[in-house]
Amino acid sequence: MNAARLRASGLGFGIVSAIAFGTSGPFGKALITAGYSPLQASWTRIAGTTLVLVPIALLLRGRAAGRAVRGRWPLLLLYGVMGVAGCQSLYFFAASRLPVGVAILLEFTGPVLVVAWMRVVQGRRVPRSAAIGVMIALVGLACVVEVWSGLSLDLLGLLAGLGAAACQAAYFLIIDRVGEDVDPLVMTAAGSTVGVVVLAVAAPPWGIPWHLLTTGVRFGDRSAPGWSLVVWIVLVSTVTAYLTGVAAVHRLSAPVAGAVAYIETVSAALFAWIALGERLGAAQLAGGAIVLVGAFVAQRSVAPDEPTLEPVPLLEGVGVRSADG
Repeated sequence: MNAARLRASGLGFGIVSAIAFGTSGPFGKALITAGYSPLQASWTRIAGTTLVLVPIALLLRGRAAGRAVRGRWPLLLLYGVMGVAGCQSLYFFAASRLPVGVAILLEFTGPVLVVAWMRVVQGRRVPRSAAIGVMIALVGLACVVEVWSGLSLDLLGLLAGLGAAACQAAYFLIIDRVGEDVDPLVMTAAGSTVGVVVLAVAAPPWGIPWHLLTTGVRFGDRSAPGWSLVVWIVLVSTVTAYLTGVAAVHRLSAPVAGAVAYIETVSAALFAWIALGERLGAAQLAGGAIVLVGAFVAQRSVAPDEPTLEPVPLLEGVGVRSADG
């Protein structure tokens, strides 16, 4: 496959991944409105994903999966707690109290926090353009939360969204730390397993309103069986999104694939408008655009830009993308 066709297929995979991830917020919020708590909705999503990915990882990686997990278990444990359980739960909590579009914009300030961590905690020098990107993103964030009106957004939802951004930043930093030591498919399967166990403590499965799976769940002016929303969130919004996301990373470069992933914010806001009737104000839309520009500039400034030109099978691995949604 020549370079042009490889990049074209990578772009296609990236767009599919971003759109698929963007559907999780609206459908997850519908479950929460019907009676699930944000933690219960997150546990259900991660549990379903684990049931799909763990057998695939064992089938395709075999004993190598076990050796990789034993060798890097502390980081994989942290990855499962923050990158999987923390990020998804806080995003769902934010989406339950804020418009989905605002919640996903708050989470996508994660790259800004990565830059701040590298500069303040690690003491690493970062390009001036990274600092400019951070400043741009902060201006946009001020517009999203409408600071001139005294923070009109729900405070707990706002804090949860920023917490999701911190977990997303941790996700990127942990992946960078692990490097190529752990196969991405194994890493995601292991992280999901950890996430299921951690969330089971806070949201015991026996307390989940399972009866909602067989009843109609309303989203906007429509309704659908609860099980159909869960199946969609697991198979489309998570499994398919991860698999196509990693295919995009392998066919493009990480920064380019990361830039394509920002389509997720547009996808989430659009699906929330269609499914839930949620609309963002003009200032929030403008602020969202500014946030994305700033986060993109910051991310591009600190990420390597070396595209991979060899095709990689779709199931080669998952995990190098936004942790969100």
